[in-house]
Amino acid sequence: MGMSAELDLGLERRIGKRSAAVIEKHLGITTVGGLLNYFPRRYLDRGELTPISEVPLDEDVTLIARVVSSSTRSMRARRGTITDVVISDDDGQTGLRVVGGRDYRGKVPGTLKVSFFNGYRAKAELLQGRRALFSGKVTRFGGSLGLTNPDFLLLDEDPFTKGRDPEQLAAMPIPVYPATAKLTSWSIQKVIATLLETVDLGTLPDPVPAAVSVREKFLPMAEAYRLIHAPETPKDWQRARDRFRFQEALVLQSALARRRAQLAAEEATARRSVPDGLLSAFDRQLPFTLTAGQSAVGKTLSEELGQDAPMNRLLQGDVGSGKTIVALRAMLQVIDAGGQAALLAPTEVLAAQHYESIRRTLGSLSRDPMLSGDGLLAGLGGNGVQVTMLTGSMPTAARKRALLDAASGTAGIVIGTHALLSENVSFHDLGLIVVDEQHRFGVEQRDVLRSKASKPPHLLVMTATPIPRTVAMTVFGDLETSVLDELPAGRAPISTHVVGLFENPGWAGRIWSRSREEIDAGHQVYVVCPRIGTDDDGDFSPGEAEPSPADLEGDGAARELASVTTIVEHLQQEPSLAGIPVAPLHGRQEPAAKTAAMADFTANRIKLLVSTTVIEVGVDVHNATLMVILDADRFGISQLHQLRGRVGRGGLPGTCLLVTTLEPGHPSRRRLDAVASTTDGFQLSQEDLKLRREGDILGASQSGGRSTLRLLRVLEHEDIIARARQDAQDIVGHDPSLERHPWLAGAIDEYLNPEKEAFLERG
Repeated sequence: MGMSAELDLGLERRIGKRSAAVIEKHLGITTVGGLLNYFPRRYLDRGELTPISEVPLDEDVTLIARVVSSSTRSMRARRGTITDVVISDDDGQTGLRVVGGRDYRGKVPGTLKVSFFNGYRAKAELLQGRRALFSGKVTRFGGSLGLTNPDFLLLDEDPFTKGRDPEQLAAMPIPVYPATAKLTSWSIQKVIATLLETVDLGTLPDPVPAAVSVREKFLPMAEAYRLIHAPETPKDWQRARDRFRFQEALVLQSALARRRAQLAAEEATARRSVPDGLLSAFDRQLPFTLTAGQSAVGKTLSEELGQDAPMNRLLQGDVGSGKTIVALRAMLQVIDAGGQAALLAPTEVLAAQHYESIRRTLGSLSRDPMLSGDGLLAGLGGNGVQVTMLTGSMPTAARKRALLDAASGTAGIVIGTHALLSENVSFHDLGLIVVDEQHRFGVEQRDVLRSKASKPPHLLVMTATPIPRTVAMTVFGDLETSVLDELPAGRAPISTHVVGLFENPGWAGRIWSRSREEIDAGHQVYVVCPRIGTDDDGDFSPGEAEPSPADLEGDGAARELASVTTIVEHLQQEPSLAGIPVAPLHGRQEPAAKTAAMADFTANRIKLLVSTTVIEVGVDVHNATLMVILDADRFGISQLHQLRGRVGRGGLPGTCLLVTTLEPGHPSRRRLDAVASTTDGFQLSQEDLKLRREGDILGASQSGGRSTLRLLRVLEHEDIIARARQDAQDIVGHDPSLERHPWLAGAIDEYLNPEKEAFLERG
């Protein structure tokens, strides 16, 4: 059901056909509710000027500036004139300005050149000393920033403020809406002002229960809508925003709580542990003792697998904490109880790694398909477990056999990439799905896999990128969370150093002689590059955190980034590495070439592997002790932490060198310093989120495209999210289908329209 008849009304009924058509064309909004909830992005203070040094390039911006000068000249090539207006963020004071912690000495004041073609109005109105709002796209002309033909609004003739006294006027904030090239912020403001006059806000239903509103001292709904769009003072919009922010958290958390309740009510097949099955045989032959954390998480999983409601659990463990053993023990319990387990990996390299390492770990319990009869369910119990791999690039015969083994139940564990999701894959009795590296999988993909089981299967999602509690509450709110936070015995410490070639160019050669020392000591080396060849833009997989353009401030174009192909050529000529076998590994190679390169490196035939981030996750070569990451500033914090986790795995201490050509103090070097300062993944993930933009947190791979959060900021508003989560649990606990809270249920439907509903379908 919609939230209310008024909110569902078509816009033309309230603001007229023409305005409604403009809003639909440029903003894609068709209903009253859609436009009321199109909140300002920020508010400008009339007396303040926008710091020009902070204006983003190539984005539609709205800023307040003062006119410094104006001049008009004739165009050379054709008839007409150009009016050049210089605008400034300075009111006549000069001196030092510090912006964002950086010292802009010599750049004070900030100016921007604005050009108008045949700009008769600009020539007449933009006179020296006047303040105006400008709206347009900032571009770069020959090294300086400029605006071409922007829209502008003189602040001393602002139509929204007619008839107000000057003092009141000075205090009135100017709402800035997310605008488009063809629709300015103040045009949107004008339409919303009309809407506020024509809608009876008093009739709007309030999704926040009255008791919660009283406790939080919230403004009434009608008042909040008025003040967020047309505030008289900054306090007005702050109070309104606080209300809508909590409301958003409550709606989102109620959606998650309702989904958790629905999942818990589903009926799964209980997979109880069997006293003398594969799992106890496996535990008896394990050459090491499980850590306390592994045992505790194992016990939780075992209990949940034994219930007839499906387990839905997120297992977070820092790089190298031994998640795979925990997952394998859960798989064996399911196989003992007559079911099959599927392990979904994000890449073929990783699927092959899992296949090898799980068979190796199972030892004598891993049954070779060639030796056993093809008896139905021979893979389950008795003489061990058959592990089968299924990927897209397998030869047809092997693929057919794997498909048959999965469908007949001969295969107890099926490991694969998204090839497991294709239509012709079926299982005999799929009891448990383990998803590795959750953030690489789209929501729909997991749903497809769930549908391959006759009853909802148990689900275990693993990630080595620790997720701060707030993000876990918001993004994975329907999964229960377990954390492995200690490293197993035999994991050696990794020391990480930032190698700054800007201040120490001589270190460039030392990196390779250091690599040679490691190889001469009998060990192996990874070298990671941000690009495959000189003609591409990197080998970032979907869902990885590329640094934001703000981080790369102009350095991307200016410097040649290390690529796998050029570095392999360079190292073959490098005197200190003479005679050392070097091989490339990257996403564009044929699968067979990738597999061969990995196998040669694992067998120590290749001493130095030059790779892109394809080795980021799960690659496990115990003899590798040194990792060199070139142009490390091009990677996100969690990527660097993941990559670093590939060394120091065999009890030998590991070293990671983060090589950068950026000057000290560059914002992108902050990430490198953070990674060098700690190996605690949870601490780093907090740091990571501070340095990244909000939209990246949910990431396109985890929500229906752009971030679904309007006013919530996952890191800043932990207390709000936690309060709303508690309220949501109380509400859903007493009213699981939200029958007694129809307005809240309606708000969930509005907020999670079908495209966004997928955002929650994590199971």
